[in-house]
Amino acid sequence: MIALILYLCAAVALFALLFVLARRSHAPVEGCASLFVEARGSLQTLQRGLLPRELIGRIFDRRDLEYVTRHTPPDIQNQFLTDRKRISLQWVRRVRLELLNLMHFHRAHSRFHTTISPWTELRLALDFAGLLLACRILELLFYFRGPYAAPRMVSATASAAARLCTASERSLDFLKVPNVHPFSDKSTSGNATI
Repeated sequence: MIALILYLCAAVALFALLFVLARRSHAPVEGCASLFVEARGSLQTLQRGLLPRELIGRIFDRRDLEYVTRHTPPDIQNQFLTDRKRISLQWVRRVRLELLNLMHFHRAHSRFHTTISPWTELRLALDFAGLLLACRILELLFYFRGPYAAPRMVSATASAAARLCTASERSLDFLKVPNVHPFSDKSTSGNATI
């Protein structure tokens, strides 16, 4: 009798597992558009706002530190270092947040809308994991040692994130509509203005 109950419980558990797996195999329709828009926004924020070399050079430029240490009193130097530390922490946290948004897109929906090989998906997963780990390490370094603690790691992380953005851009490329021209002010036949 106990064996029969165990077999019935196992059968019910397997049936429930199959039911859950069968329901998860479909791409959710609701929320797809917002996820694509969010992923595109994260990609643009990274490419245009957070990863340009000029911005990174400006935030982590040691010449500013050298100038401040030579020409200002200690209280201004402390304020400068506090501000740069805050800015560098905000930068790395924002990069990490945008990478998480892109990772969520790739993990949840990219495979339903683009043709990505399993090898590419694995490589992307490892790239995301490595970048997220690098962001956490940078965050700890900035917090404990200041914004000038790891300049090579900052540039390596930014370069790796830029490469990942290029791969993500290819995944989101289908959102760009080719050969669509904006409306013009020219009137059509019947004097209807578009």
